[in-house]
Formats: sequence, C-alpha cells, structure tokens
Amino acid sequence: RFRENRWVLEGVVEKFEPHFTQHPYNPYQRIVKEAKITLRTKNEKATYTVGPSVAQEMISKGVKEGLVIMIDKEGGHVSVLGVSKEATEAQYDIGRIPTVDIPEGPVEKQREFIYMTTLDELDEMFHKRAGGGSFFSLLFGGREERKEIDPETRMRVDKLVKDAVEEGKAEIIPGVLFIDEIHMLDIESFSFLNRALESELAPIVIMASNRGFAKIRGTDIVSPHGMPLDLLDRLLIIPTEPYKPEEIKEILKIRAREENIEIEDDALELLTRLGAEISLRYAIQLMAPAWERAKIHDRSKINVEDIESARGRFASIEESVKHLREWEEKFMK
Repeated sequence: RFRENRWVLEGVVEKFEPHFTQHPYNPYQRIVKEAKITLRTKNEKATYTVGPSVAQEMISKGVKEGLVIMIDKEGGHVSVLGVSKEATEAQYDIGRIPTVDIPEGPVEKQREFIYMTTLDELDEMFHKRAGGGSFFSLLFGGREERKEIDPETRMRVDKLVKDAVEEGKAEIIPGVLFIDEIHMLDIESFSFLNRALESELAPIVIMASNRGFAKIRGTDIVSPHGMPLDLLDRLLIIPTEPYKPEEIKEILKIRAREENIEIEDDALELLTRLGAEISLRYAIQLMAPAWERAKIHDRSKINVEDIESARGRFASIEESVKHLREWEEKFMK
C-alpha cells in the first residue's frame, strides 16, 4: 500500500472557456491552445489557465459547468468526481453521473492518495520497463506468453519497496499463501521455499499435509510429513484431532444449509454416526443422492430411509477395499 501526498485543484466548475487556434499544418483544422477554468468550493473561488494538453483532456472527458472535478497540479491529470447537487443535470437510467457535494475548504489543497498493488504487479512493470516485452508486443500491443522474472528485477522491486517503507511512504500488508498437500513437493521445491521464507517480503505461508512418516520426493530420506527437517524446524505446527460426534453434526448442518437441503433430525443423527464410524467425507457425499431420492418421492426433507437407501447403493472406501480383495481374481491386473 503506497501513500502519496499531491497538490490538487478541486471544486465545481463555474466556467470553462477553451480557446482554439489554427492547426500549423492543416488550415481546415483547429486545435485547442489553452483554456480558462473557474473552480468553486464552499469557501473559495479561483480561476486558472491551463495548457493545451490539460485543456484537451478536459474536452475529451466532457468537462462543463456544474461538474465537480479534480486536477493534479503536478501531472495535469483530470478526474471527474461527479455532478454537484446544485446543478440541474439531466439524469439517465444508463450512463448516470453520480451526484456529489460541493467540496469544502480551499480550491488548491494537498490530498493523500493510496495505491494498492502487489509485488507481482511491480515485478511485471519493472520487467517490461527493462525490455522484457517482445518486439511484437511493443509494435502491436499483443499479449505474449509470460516469462520468469529475473532475479535482478526482483531485487530492484524489493529495494524500491524497502526504501518506501523506511521513508514512511508505504506499508506492507502480508499476503497469505496456502499450500495443500505440501508433501507432494520435491526437494528442489522445498529448497526454494526455504530460501523464500527468509525474505522480509515473504507472505504468511500455511501448509497442510495428511502424511505421517514418508519419503521426501526426489530423495530416499524418510521424514515427518514428507518434509525436510530444517523446514519443519522453522514452522509453527498446529496439531489436529479426529472430529467429535457433535462437531461432525455441526459440519453436516452447515453443509446442508449451504446446499439448501432439508434433513430430519433422525436422518441427521444417522449421518453423524456414519461420519464418526466411517468418515466425514462419506457422510457428506451421501447427502446428495439421499436428497435426490427424497425429491423423487415428493418429500421436502431427507429421512432415514433416504440415507439407508443411499448407504446401500454407495460403498465406503473400506467396503470397496473388502470387495476388491474378495473378488481380486476377477479383476484385471
């Protein structure tokens, strides 16, 4: 988040008079030479003369009497904030200009602007400035395949952000990176992640894994959760426990509410028992076929018969494994 204080001219337009002159190369065309504009606030009124570029931008944005505008005094950028409540501006259903109050205070004032951006966007901008774009994109503005940002560009961006933070012009809002199935990364990915976490601009990283002792991919080393020990040593580990029956019941209620499914209390108790004995995922997955059966029988709620019918048609993982072992010789290998 970058903060910048800039001098601006802000007020309602009382008079806008553009002055035109003959085009130096085309006698049949006139171009804007300058313009005079009078801005008014609740406390002050002032008249300014603007150059051709600012005057042309005002004309292109339809600046006229009654509009509340803001002009960047240094860069000359013009922003239309809306139409003042005192103006008799025609309102349309489509393309309506918002109605705003007349600004208070002086016309010329200092305002703070806040820009939200990400490190990735800054990397892209610096990469293009350094000539990272292709010749085709420079000529025709076409989109090219995104390439890896080089380390030098990242170092320049990091220095820019660090200097801005030290000067009080910016503040870092750390992002959150969630990596599920972290054990699927190989040793090279873990090395990169370990180094990236040492950066001052590193986001908050949340990793999830359901593995116990497993081999780190790319090695023969067996480690907890399939992760290197030096990376585990710098993490805060949150232990998890199996869901209790009352927690399973509450999760099923939330899922039913999100899916707009009505379920009777007895059926909910049966699903809770299945979730505790087999798995929560299996209990949640039974809700969809049970709900379809209830709708076929013109019922607005799932009952116990619907759950038992779905239970008889769809096997759990334990039942599927038992079935495979029983009929192993009949399956292809």
